[in-house]
Amino acid sequence: MPSSWLLSLAFLLLLFSISSRAFSTDIGAVRIFIQCLSRSSFNSETISAVTYSPSNASFTSILNARIDNLRFTTPETPKPLLILTPTQDAQIQTVIWCARKTGLSIRIRGGGHDFEGQSYRATEPFVLLDMINFRSVNIDLTSSTAWIDAGLTLGEVYYRISEKSSTLGFPAGLWSTVGVSGFVGGGGYGMMKRKYGLAGDNTLDVRFIDVNGRILNRRSMGEDLFWAIRGGGVSSFGIVVSWKIQLVPVPKIVTRFGVSRTLEQDGAELYRRWQSIAPNFEERDLDVRCIVDNIQTATSTREDKKTIRFIFQSLFLGPIDRLLPIMQKSFPELGLVKEDCIESSWIESAPYFSNFSQGTPPEILLNRNAIPRYPYKGKSGYVRVPISAEGLKGVWDRMLQLPSGTVLIQYTPYGGKMNEYSESSLPFPHRPGVLYMINIGVTLDNDVTERLQWINDLFNYYTPYVTQNPRTSYVNYIDLDIGQGSTTYAEASAWGRKYFGNNFDRLLRVKAAVDPTNFFRHGQSIPVLSI
Repeated sequence: MPSSWLLSLAFLLLLFSISSRAFSTDIGAVRIFIQCLSRSSFNSETISAVTYSPSNASFTSILNARIDNLRFTTPETPKPLLILTPTQDAQIQTVIWCARKTGLSIRIRGGGHDFEGQSYRATEPFVLLDMINFRSVNIDLTSSTAWIDAGLTLGEVYYRISEKSSTLGFPAGLWSTVGVSGFVGGGGYGMMKRKYGLAGDNTLDVRFIDVNGRILNRRSMGEDLFWAIRGGGVSSFGIVVSWKIQLVPVPKIVTRFGVSRTLEQDGAELYRRWQSIAPNFEERDLDVRCIVDNIQTATSTREDKKTIRFIFQSLFLGPIDRLLPIMQKSFPELGLVKEDCIESSWIESAPYFSNFSQGTPPEILLNRNAIPRYPYKGKSGYVRVPISAEGLKGVWDRMLQLPSGTVLIQYTPYGGKMNEYSESSLPFPHRPGVLYMINIGVTLDNDVTERLQWINDLFNYYTPYVTQNPRTSYVNYIDLDIGQGSTTYAEASAWGRKYFGNNFDRLLRVKAAVDPTNFFRHGQSIPVLSI
Protein backbone atom coordinates (compact mmCIF):
# COMPACT_ATOMS: atom_id res chain seq x y z
CA MET A 1 0.00 0.00 0.00
CA PRO A 2 1.50 3.41 -0.95
CA SER A 3 2.72 5.52 1.95
CA SER A 4 0.52 8.44 0.77
CA TRP A 5 -2.51 6.23 1.14
CA LEU A 6 -1.48 5.21 4.62
CA LEU A 7 -1.18 8.84 5.59
CA SER A 8 -4.62 9.63 4.12
CA LEU A 9 -6.19 6.70 5.93
CA ALA A 10 -4.52 7.58 9.23
CA PHE A 11 -5.60 11.20 8.90
CA LEU A 12 -9.24 10.27 8.27
CA LEU A 13 -9.29 7.94 11.24
CA LEU A 14 -7.74 10.60 13.45
CA LEU A 15 -10.27 13.20 12.36
CA PHE A 16 -13.12 10.87 13.04
CA SER A 17 -11.79 9.74 16.40
CA ILE A 18 -11.68 13.30 17.74
CA SER A 19 -15.22 14.11 16.63
CA SER A 20 -17.26 15.00 19.70
CA ARG A 21 -20.36 13.38 18.18
CA ALA A 22 -18.87 9.92 17.68
CA PHE A 23 -19.44 6.96 20.02
CA SER A 24 -16.68 4.39 20.43
CA THR A 25 -18.67 1.70 18.65
CA ASP A 26 -19.16 4.06 15.71
CA ILE A 27 -15.43 4.82 15.60
CA GLY A 28 -14.69 1.12 15.33
CA ALA A 29 -17.23 0.63 12.56
CA VAL A 30 -15.90 3.60 10.60
CA ARG A 31 -12.31 2.39 10.99
CA ILE A 32 -13.25 -0.98 9.53
CA PHE A 33 -15.35 0.72 6.84
CA ILE A 34 -12.47 2.95 5.69
CA GLN A 35 -10.04 0.05 5.75
CA CYS A 36 -12.51 -1.86 3.61
CA LEU A 37 -12.62 1.01 1.10
CA SER A 38 -8.84 1.04 0.94
CA ARG A 39 -8.73 -2.54 -0.28
CA SER A 40 -11.13 -1.95 -3.15
CA SER A 41 -11.79 0.74 -5.76
CA PHE A 42 -10.55 3.73 -3.78
CA ASN A 43 -6.92 4.83 -3.81
CA SER A 44 -4.74 7.42 -2.13
CA GLU A 45 -5.88 10.14 -4.52
CA THR A 46 -9.61 9.51 -4.35
CA ILE A 47 -10.08 8.77 -0.66
CA SER A 48 -9.26 12.27 0.52
CA ALA A 49 -11.17 13.84 -2.39
CA VAL A 50 -14.48 12.07 -1.86
CA THR A 51 -14.60 11.13 1.85
CA TYR A 52 -15.41 13.60 4.62
CA SER A 53 -15.48 12.99 8.36
CA PRO A 54 -17.36 15.23 10.84
CA SER A 55 -14.12 16.97 11.78
CA ASN A 56 -13.25 17.79 8.19
CA ALA A 57 -13.52 21.53 7.54
CA SER A 58 -15.81 20.89 4.55
CA PHE A 59 -18.11 18.37 6.25
CA THR A 60 -20.85 20.76 7.40
CA SER A 61 -20.89 22.83 4.22
CA ILE A 62 -21.14 19.72 2.04
CA LEU A 63 -23.87 18.26 4.25
CA ASN A 64 -25.94 21.46 4.36
CA ALA A 65 -25.41 22.53 0.75
CA ARG A 66 -28.08 20.14 -0.48
CA ILE A 67 -30.54 20.25 2.39
CA ASP A 68 -33.66 21.96 1.08
CA ASN A 69 -35.60 21.88 4.34
CA LEU A 70 -33.63 23.97 6.84
CA ARG A 71 -35.58 22.30 9.62
CA PHE A 72 -32.91 19.58 9.42
CA THR A 73 -29.77 21.72 9.67
CA THR A 74 -29.93 22.08 13.44
CA PRO A 75 -27.23 20.69 15.77
CA GLU A 76 -29.81 18.20 17.08
CA THR A 77 -30.35 16.62 13.66
CA PRO A 78 -28.51 13.25 13.46
CA LYS A 79 -25.46 13.52 11.21
CA PRO A 80 -23.73 10.91 9.05
CA LEU A 81 -20.56 9.29 10.33
CA LEU A 82 -19.01 9.99 6.93
CA ILE A 83 -20.04 11.67 3.69
CA LEU A 84 -18.93 10.04 0.45
CA THR A 85 -19.18 11.76 -2.93
CA PRO A 86 -18.16 9.03 -5.40
CA THR A 87 -17.18 9.75 -8.98
CA GLN A 88 -17.31 6.23 -10.42
CA ASP A 89 -19.73 3.29 -10.45
CA ALA A 90 -17.09 1.06 -8.86
CA GLN A 91 -16.87 3.37 -5.85
CA ILE A 92 -20.62 3.09 -5.27
CA GLN A 93 -20.32 -0.70 -5.44
CA THR A 94 -17.52 -0.56 -2.88
CA VAL A 95 -19.52 1.66 -0.52
CA ILE A 96 -22.40 -0.83 -0.61
CA TRP A 97 -20.09 -3.78 0.00
CA CYS A 98 -18.19 -2.12 2.85
CA ALA A 99 -21.33 -0.79 4.53
CA ARG A 100 -22.87 -4.27 4.50
CA LYS A 101 -19.65 -5.79 5.84
CA THR A 102 -19.42 -3.33 8.74
CA GLY A 103 -23.13 -3.18 9.55
CA LEU A 104 -23.46 0.51 8.75
CA SER A 105 -26.58 1.90 7.14
CA ILE A 106 -26.38 4.24 4.15
CA ARG A 107 -28.53 7.10 2.96
CA ILE A 108 -28.54 8.12 -0.71
CA ARG A 109 -28.89 11.78 -1.63
CA GLY A 110 -29.51 13.23 -5.07
CA GLY A 111 -30.93 16.75 -4.95
CA GLY A 112 -31.91 16.84 -1.29
CA HIS A 113 -35.38 18.28 -1.99
CA ASP A 114 -36.74 15.99 0.68
CA PHE A 115 -39.59 17.10 2.94
CA GLU A 116 -38.53 14.90 5.88
CA GLY A 117 -34.77 14.68 5.27
CA GLN A 118 -34.76 10.90 4.89
CA SER A 119 -32.05 11.06 2.23
CA TYR A 120 -29.49 12.55 4.62
CA ARG A 121 -30.48 11.74 8.22
CA ALA A 122 -31.21 8.59 10.21
CA THR A 123 -31.70 7.37 13.76
CA GLU A 124 -29.02 4.69 13.36
CA PRO A 125 -25.29 5.00 12.54
CA PHE A 126 -25.01 5.72 8.83
CA VAL A 127 -22.84 7.04 6.02
CA LEU A 128 -24.18 9.45 3.44
CA LEU A 129 -23.68 8.60 -0.24
CA ASP A 130 -24.07 11.89 -2.09
CA MET A 131 -24.49 11.59 -5.87
CA ILE A 132 -23.44 15.19 -6.58
CA ASN A 133 -20.63 14.15 -8.95
CA PHE A 134 -22.97 12.19 -11.26
CA ARG A 135 -24.27 15.02 -13.46
CA SER A 136 -23.79 14.05 -17.11
CA VAL A 137 -26.49 14.48 -19.77
CA ASN A 138 -26.19 12.62 -23.09
CA ILE A 139 -28.88 13.47 -25.64
CA ASP A 140 -29.71 11.52 -28.80
CA LEU A 141 -31.69 13.78 -31.10
CA THR A 142 -32.34 10.95 -33.57
CA SER A 143 -34.39 8.98 -31.04
CA SER A 144 -35.40 11.99 -28.90
CA THR A 145 -33.98 10.29 -25.81
CA ALA A 146 -31.41 11.20 -23.19
CA TRP A 147 -29.37 9.50 -20.48
CA ILE A 148 -29.38 11.71 -17.36
CA ASP A 149 -27.29 11.08 -14.25
CA ALA A 150 -28.82 10.70 -10.81
CA GLY A 151 -27.06 13.72 -9.29
CA LEU A 152 -28.67 16.25 -11.62
CA THR A 153 -31.41 18.70 -10.78
CA LEU A 154 -34.46 19.21 -12.98
CA GLY A 155 -33.24 22.67 -13.91
CA GLU A 156 -29.94 21.28 -15.12
CA VAL A 157 -31.73 18.66 -17.21
CA TYR A 158 -34.06 21.23 -18.78
CA TYR A 159 -31.20 23.55 -19.65
CA ARG A 160 -29.03 20.80 -21.18
CA ILE A 161 -31.94 19.64 -23.34
CA SER A 162 -32.50 23.20 -24.54
CA GLU A 163 -28.83 23.47 -25.58
CA LYS A 164 -29.46 20.69 -28.09
CA SER A 165 -33.02 21.42 -29.21
CA SER A 166 -35.61 24.18 -28.96
CA THR A 167 -38.47 21.78 -29.70
CA LEU A 168 -37.82 19.02 -27.15
CA GLY A 169 -38.54 18.97 -23.43
CA PHE A 170 -39.22 16.56 -20.58
CA PRO A 171 -42.47 16.33 -18.56
CA ALA A 172 -40.99 16.76 -15.11
CA GLY A 173 -41.44 19.13 -12.19
CA LEU A 174 -41.61 22.85 -11.60
CA TRP A 175 -38.95 23.50 -8.95
CA SER A 176 -35.57 23.65 -10.72
CA THR A 177 -33.57 22.48 -7.69
CA VAL A 178 -35.42 19.17 -7.28
CA GLY A 179 -33.14 16.16 -7.76
CA VAL A 180 -33.84 13.98 -10.78
CA SER A 181 -33.53 10.57 -9.16
CA GLY A 182 -35.88 11.10 -6.23
CA PHE A 183 -38.31 12.88 -8.53
CA VAL A 184 -38.57 10.03 -11.05
CA GLY A 185 -38.48 7.53 -8.20
CA GLY A 186 -41.79 8.93 -6.93
CA GLY A 187 -43.43 9.09 -10.37
CA GLY A 188 -42.93 12.84 -10.81
CA TYR A 189 -45.49 15.35 -12.10
CA GLY A 190 -45.19 18.79 -13.70
CA MET A 191 -46.90 21.31 -15.96
CA MET A 192 -47.02 18.92 -18.96
CA LYS A 193 -48.66 15.98 -17.17
CA ARG A 194 -52.06 16.52 -18.84
CA LYS A 195 -50.33 16.17 -22.22
CA TYR A 196 -47.63 13.55 -21.54
CA GLY A 197 -48.25 12.01 -18.12
CA LEU A 198 -45.61 11.60 -15.42
CA ALA A 199 -41.83 11.59 -15.65
CA GLY A 200 -41.98 7.92 -14.71
CA ASP A 201 -44.21 7.20 -17.71
CA ASN A 202 -41.53 8.72 -19.93
CA THR A 203 -38.58 6.84 -18.43
CA LEU A 204 -37.30 4.06 -20.67
CA ASP A 205 -34.28 2.47 -19.01
CA VAL A 206 -31.94 2.75 -16.06
CA ARG A 207 -28.43 2.02 -14.82
CA PHE A 208 -28.96 0.68 -11.33
CA ILE A 209 -26.78 -0.85 -8.62
CA ASP A 210 -28.44 -3.43 -6.40
CA VAL A 211 -27.63 -4.64 -2.90
CA ASN A 212 -25.13 -7.15 -4.31
CA GLY A 213 -23.29 -4.46 -6.24
CA ARG A 214 -24.53 -5.63 -9.62
CA ILE A 215 -25.04 -2.99 -12.30
CA LEU A 216 -28.41 -3.67 -13.88
CA ASN A 217 -30.51 -2.19 -16.67
CA ARG A 218 -34.19 -2.62 -17.47
CA ARG A 219 -33.65 -5.91 -19.26
CA SER A 220 -31.41 -7.51 -16.64
CA MET A 221 -33.42 -6.31 -13.64
CA GLY A 222 -36.80 -7.32 -15.07
CA GLU A 223 -40.05 -5.42 -15.40
CA ASP A 224 -41.14 -5.79 -11.76
CA LEU A 225 -38.17 -3.88 -10.39
CA PHE A 226 -38.23 -1.35 -13.23
CA TRP A 227 -41.90 -0.75 -12.43
CA ALA A 228 -41.17 -0.36 -8.71
CA ILE A 229 -38.43 2.26 -9.01
CA ARG A 230 -40.58 4.61 -11.15
CA GLY A 231 -43.06 5.59 -8.45
CA GLY A 232 -42.37 3.31 -5.50
CA GLY A 233 -39.43 5.30 -4.18
CA VAL A 234 -36.14 4.15 -5.67
CA SER A 235 -34.16 4.36 -2.40
CA SER A 236 -36.04 1.32 -1.08
CA PHE A 237 -34.48 -0.92 -3.71
CA GLY A 238 -30.99 0.27 -4.66
CA ILE A 239 -29.06 3.12 -6.22
CA VAL A 240 -29.77 4.66 -9.61
CA VAL A 241 -26.70 5.86 -11.49
CA SER A 242 -28.58 7.22 -14.51
CA TRP A 243 -31.97 7.18 -16.22
CA LYS A 244 -32.84 6.97 -19.90
CA ILE A 245 -35.73 9.33 -20.57
CA GLN A 246 -38.05 9.94 -23.51
CA LEU A 247 -37.95 13.56 -24.59
CA VAL A 248 -41.26 15.00 -25.77
CA PRO A 249 -42.07 17.59 -28.44
CA VAL A 250 -42.71 21.15 -27.34
CA PRO A 251 -43.64 23.98 -29.71
CA LYS A 252 -41.23 26.81 -30.41
CA ILE A 253 -43.70 29.15 -28.71
CA VAL A 254 -45.47 28.44 -25.42
CA THR A 255 -47.62 30.81 -23.36
CA ARG A 256 -47.70 31.33 -19.63
CA PHE A 257 -49.78 33.49 -17.34
CA GLY A 258 -50.22 34.19 -13.66
CA VAL A 259 -53.48 35.91 -12.73
CA SER A 260 -53.99 36.91 -9.08
CA ARG A 261 -57.26 37.54 -7.29
CA THR A 262 -57.95 38.07 -3.58
CA LEU A 263 -60.96 37.26 -1.44
CA GLU A 264 -62.17 40.81 -2.06
CA GLN A 265 -61.91 40.21 -5.82
CA ASP A 266 -64.05 37.03 -5.75
CA GLY A 267 -60.97 34.82 -5.71
CA ALA A 268 -62.74 32.21 -3.57
CA GLU A 269 -65.55 31.83 -6.11
CA LEU A 270 -63.06 31.61 -8.96
CA TYR A 271 -61.28 28.84 -7.10
CA ARG A 272 -64.53 26.99 -6.45
CA ARG A 273 -65.20 27.05 -10.20
CA TRP A 274 -61.59 26.13 -11.02
CA GLN A 275 -61.99 22.78 -9.22
CA SER A 276 -64.25 21.42 -11.95
CA ILE A 277 -62.81 23.33 -14.91
CA ALA A 278 -59.05 22.83 -14.71
CA PRO A 279 -59.03 19.00 -14.72
CA ASN A 280 -61.48 18.90 -17.62
CA PHE A 281 -60.07 21.22 -20.27
CA GLU A 282 -60.54 19.46 -23.59
CA GLU A 283 -57.22 20.94 -24.69
CA ARG A 284 -54.44 18.86 -23.12
CA ASP A 285 -51.88 21.48 -24.06
CA LEU A 286 -53.36 23.60 -21.24
CA ASP A 287 -52.55 23.28 -17.54
CA VAL A 288 -53.88 25.84 -15.03
CA ARG A 289 -52.93 25.28 -11.43
CA CYS A 290 -53.86 27.45 -8.44
CA ILE A 291 -51.52 28.65 -5.70
CA VAL A 292 -53.16 30.05 -2.56
CA ASP A 293 -51.36 32.02 0.14
CA ASN A 294 -52.07 34.55 2.89
CA ILE A 295 -50.82 38.07 2.36
CA GLN A 296 -51.08 41.61 3.74
CA THR A 297 -52.84 44.13 1.50
CA ALA A 298 -54.35 47.58 1.86
CA THR A 299 -57.51 46.43 0.06
CA SER A 300 -58.40 43.89 2.75
CA THR A 301 -61.48 44.74 4.81
CA ARG A 302 -60.10 42.99 7.91
CA GLU A 303 -58.57 44.99 10.74
CA ASP A 304 -55.24 43.23 10.36
CA LYS A 305 -55.37 43.79 6.56
CA LYS A 306 -54.72 40.11 5.85
CA THR A 307 -56.38 38.37 2.96
CA ILE A 308 -56.15 35.23 0.85
CA ARG A 309 -54.59 35.44 -2.59
CA PHE A 310 -55.42 33.02 -5.41
CA ILE A 311 -52.82 32.82 -8.20
CA PHE A 312 -54.06 31.03 -11.32
CA GLN A 313 -50.85 29.99 -13.03
CA SER A 314 -50.70 28.34 -16.44
CA LEU A 315 -48.49 26.79 -19.09
CA PHE A 316 -50.01 26.43 -22.54
CA LEU A 317 -48.13 24.56 -25.26
CA GLY A 318 -48.95 27.05 -27.98
CA PRO A 319 -49.34 30.76 -28.76
CA ILE A 320 -51.62 33.31 -27.14
CA ASP A 321 -54.08 33.40 -30.03
CA ARG A 322 -54.84 29.70 -29.47
CA LEU A 323 -55.02 30.03 -25.68
CA LEU A 324 -57.44 32.94 -25.35
CA PRO A 325 -60.44 31.30 -27.13
CA ILE A 326 -60.02 28.20 -24.97
CA MET A 327 -60.02 30.22 -21.76
CA GLN A 328 -62.89 32.44 -22.89
CA LYS A 329 -64.97 29.36 -23.62
CA SER A 330 -64.06 27.19 -20.62
CA PHE A 331 -63.14 29.65 -17.86
CA PRO A 332 -64.55 33.07 -18.83
CA GLU A 333 -64.92 34.05 -15.16
CA LEU A 334 -61.16 34.48 -14.89
CA GLY A 335 -61.32 37.29 -17.44
CA LEU A 336 -58.00 36.39 -19.06
CA VAL A 337 -56.79 38.95 -21.61
CA LYS A 338 -53.82 39.10 -23.91
CA GLU A 339 -51.95 41.45 -21.60
CA ASP A 340 -51.94 38.78 -18.87
CA CYS A 341 -50.00 36.39 -21.11
CA ILE A 342 -46.35 36.01 -22.08
CA GLU A 343 -45.10 34.08 -25.08
CA SER A 344 -41.65 32.50 -24.97
CA SER A 345 -39.76 29.33 -25.69
CA TRP A 346 -40.35 26.38 -23.36
CA ILE A 347 -36.97 26.80 -21.67
CA GLU A 348 -37.59 30.53 -21.15
CA SER A 349 -40.82 29.67 -19.32
CA ALA A 350 -39.11 27.28 -16.89
CA PRO A 351 -37.71 29.88 -14.43
CA TYR A 352 -41.20 31.31 -13.91
CA PHE A 353 -42.46 27.99 -12.53
CA SER A 354 -39.56 27.94 -10.07
CA ASN A 355 -40.91 31.22 -8.68
CA PHE A 356 -38.33 33.44 -10.36
CA SER A 357 -39.54 36.78 -11.68
CA GLN A 358 -40.73 37.21 -15.25
CA GLY A 359 -37.84 37.50 -17.66
CA THR A 360 -35.26 35.70 -15.52
CA PRO A 361 -32.76 34.12 -17.95
CA PRO A 362 -32.81 30.31 -18.22
CA GLU A 363 -29.22 30.15 -16.96
CA ILE A 364 -30.66 30.48 -13.45
CA LEU A 365 -31.73 26.84 -13.79
CA LEU A 366 -28.08 25.81 -13.45
CA ASN A 367 -27.78 27.48 -10.04
CA ARG A 368 -28.55 24.83 -7.44
CA ASN A 369 -28.71 27.46 -4.68
CA ALA A 370 -30.78 30.15 -6.39
CA ILE A 371 -34.08 29.30 -4.68
CA PRO A 372 -34.35 30.48 -1.05
CA ARG A 373 -34.60 27.71 1.53
CA TYR A 374 -36.69 27.63 4.70
CA PRO A 375 -37.60 25.29 7.54
CA TYR A 376 -41.03 23.90 6.69
CA LYS A 377 -43.55 21.10 7.05
CA GLY A 378 -45.57 19.75 4.14
CA LYS A 379 -48.60 17.51 3.66
CA SER A 380 -50.55 16.36 0.63
CA GLY A 381 -53.86 14.89 -0.45
CA TYR A 382 -56.12 14.19 -3.44
CA VAL A 383 -59.62 15.36 -4.32
CA ARG A 384 -62.14 13.47 -6.47
CA VAL A 385 -65.25 15.57 -5.79
CA PRO A 386 -65.24 19.40 -5.81
CA ILE A 387 -65.25 20.91 -2.33
CA SER A 388 -68.23 23.07 -1.47
CA ALA A 389 -67.96 26.83 -0.95
CA GLU A 390 -68.68 26.29 2.73
CA GLY A 391 -65.95 23.65 3.02
CA LEU A 392 -63.45 25.90 1.28
CA LYS A 393 -64.30 28.84 3.53
CA GLY A 394 -63.03 26.80 6.44
CA VAL A 395 -59.67 26.46 4.68
CA TRP A 396 -59.36 30.18 4.01
CA ASP A 397 -60.40 31.04 7.57
CA ARG A 398 -57.67 28.77 8.93
CA MET A 399 -55.08 30.32 6.64
CA LEU A 400 -55.96 33.75 7.99
CA GLN A 401 -55.07 32.59 11.50
CA LEU A 402 -51.36 32.55 10.61
CA PRO A 403 -49.01 35.50 10.03
CA SER A 404 -48.86 36.68 6.42
CA GLY A 405 -46.51 34.80 4.14
CA THR A 406 -46.18 31.69 6.31
CA VAL A 407 -48.51 29.27 4.52
CA LEU A 408 -48.95 28.26 0.90
CA ILE A 409 -51.21 25.65 -0.67
CA GLN A 410 -50.64 24.41 -4.21
CA TYR A 411 -53.59 22.89 -6.03
CA THR A 412 -52.52 20.83 -9.05
CA PRO A 413 -55.13 19.68 -11.58
CA TYR A 414 -54.97 16.26 -13.20
CA GLY A 415 -57.14 14.92 -16.04
CA GLY A 416 -56.18 14.65 -19.68
CA LYS A 417 -53.49 12.03 -20.28
CA MET A 418 -53.44 11.19 -16.58
CA ASN A 419 -56.88 9.59 -16.87
CA GLU A 420 -55.63 7.15 -19.51
CA TYR A 421 -53.36 5.23 -17.13
CA SER A 422 -54.59 2.56 -14.77
CA GLU A 423 -53.88 2.82 -11.07
CA SER A 424 -51.38 -0.02 -11.41
CA SER A 425 -49.45 1.17 -14.48
CA LEU A 426 -46.87 2.58 -12.02
CA PRO A 427 -46.75 2.40 -8.21
CA PHE A 428 -48.15 5.97 -8.34
CA PRO A 429 -51.91 5.19 -8.20
CA HIS A 430 -53.44 8.67 -8.21
CA ARG A 431 -54.79 8.80 -11.77
CA PRO A 432 -58.31 8.03 -13.06
CA GLY A 433 -60.95 10.19 -11.43
CA VAL A 434 -58.56 12.45 -9.48
CA LEU A 435 -59.51 16.10 -9.97
CA TYR A 436 -56.51 17.65 -8.28
CA MET A 437 -53.79 17.28 -5.69
CA ILE A 438 -53.37 19.41 -2.57
CA ASN A 439 -49.90 20.30 -1.28
CA ILE A 440 -49.88 22.27 1.98
CA GLY A 441 -46.70 23.93 3.20
CA VAL A 442 -46.10 26.01 6.32
CA THR A 443 -42.84 27.70 7.35
CA LEU A 444 -41.38 26.82 10.72
CA ASP A 445 -39.13 29.83 11.26
CA ASN A 446 -41.14 30.84 14.34
CA ASP A 447 -43.73 29.29 16.66
CA VAL A 448 -42.79 25.79 15.51
CA THR A 449 -45.08 23.88 17.87
CA GLU A 450 -48.08 26.04 17.05
CA ARG A 451 -47.52 25.83 13.30
CA LEU A 452 -47.09 22.08 13.34
CA GLN A 453 -50.37 21.88 15.22
CA TRP A 454 -51.93 24.24 12.69
CA ILE A 455 -50.98 22.12 9.68
CA ASN A 456 -52.18 18.97 11.45
CA ASP A 457 -55.50 20.64 12.21
CA LEU A 458 -55.91 21.75 8.59
CA PHE A 459 -54.97 18.28 7.35
CA ASN A 460 -57.65 16.82 9.62
CA TYR A 461 -60.16 19.46 8.50
CA TYR A 462 -59.75 18.28 4.90
CA THR A 463 -60.69 14.70 5.84
CA PRO A 464 -64.33 14.76 4.59
CA TYR A 465 -63.31 16.35 1.30
CA VAL A 466 -60.38 14.20 0.13
CA THR A 467 -59.98 10.57 -0.93
CA GLN A 468 -61.14 7.94 1.53
CA ASN A 469 -60.25 4.34 2.35
CA PRO A 470 -57.41 5.00 2.07
CA ARG A 471 -56.86 8.69 2.38
CA THR A 472 -54.09 9.11 -0.17
CA SER A 473 -50.91 11.21 -0.24
CA TYR A 474 -48.01 11.70 -2.66
CA VAL A 475 -44.83 9.79 -1.79
CA ASN A 476 -42.54 12.58 -3.03
CA TYR A 477 -44.17 14.81 -0.41
CA ILE A 478 -43.13 12.35 2.26
CA ASP A 479 -44.93 12.82 5.57
CA LEU A 480 -43.67 10.76 8.50
CA ASP A 481 -46.81 11.65 10.47
CA ILE A 482 -48.81 9.07 8.52
CA GLY A 483 -46.63 6.19 9.76
CA GLN A 484 -43.10 4.79 9.80
CA GLY A 485 -40.91 2.01 11.10
CA SER A 486 -43.56 -0.68 10.65
CA THR A 487 -42.82 -4.26 11.74
CA THR A 488 -46.09 -5.92 10.72
CA TYR A 489 -47.98 -6.08 7.46
CA ALA A 490 -51.00 -4.35 9.02
CA GLU A 491 -48.90 -1.45 10.30
CA ALA A 492 -47.05 -1.03 7.02
CA SER A 493 -50.23 -1.22 4.96
CA ALA A 494 -51.79 1.55 7.05
CA TRP A 495 -49.34 4.09 5.61
CA GLY A 496 -48.16 2.24 2.49
CA ARG A 497 -51.59 2.19 0.88
CA LYS A 498 -51.92 5.93 1.39
CA TYR A 499 -49.02 6.41 -1.01
CA PHE A 500 -49.42 3.41 -3.29
CA GLY A 501 -52.98 2.11 -2.98
CA ASN A 502 -53.34 -1.50 -4.06
CA ASN A 503 -49.84 -1.38 -5.54
CA PHE A 504 -48.34 -1.69 -2.07
CA ASP A 505 -48.45 -5.49 -2.01
CA ARG A 506 -46.59 -5.71 -5.31
CA LEU A 507 -43.94 -3.34 -3.95
CA LEU A 508 -43.54 -5.60 -0.91
CA ARG A 509 -42.95 -8.59 -3.19
CA VAL A 510 -40.37 -6.71 -5.25
CA LYS A 511 -38.58 -5.55 -2.10
CA ALA A 512 -38.42 -9.08 -0.70
CA ALA A 513 -36.97 -10.37 -3.96
CA VAL A 514 -34.28 -7.73 -4.55
CA ASP A 515 -33.28 -6.61 -1.02
CA PRO A 516 -34.31 -9.39 1.40
CA THR A 517 -32.07 -8.10 4.22
CA ASN A 518 -33.61 -4.61 4.04
CA PHE A 519 -30.23 -2.95 3.51
CA PHE A 520 -31.74 -0.02 1.61
CA ARG A 521 -34.00 1.58 4.17
CA HIS A 522 -35.23 4.79 5.74
CA GLY A 523 -38.18 5.86 7.87
CA GLN A 524 -40.76 5.14 5.18
CA SER A 525 -38.95 2.74 2.86
CA ILE A 526 -40.74 -0.34 1.58
CA PRO A 527 -40.20 -2.93 4.35
CA VAL A 528 -39.39 -6.63 4.10
CA LEU A 529 -42.55 -8.33 5.33
CA SER A 530 -44.54 -11.46 4.57
CA ILE A 531 -47.87 -10.78 2.89
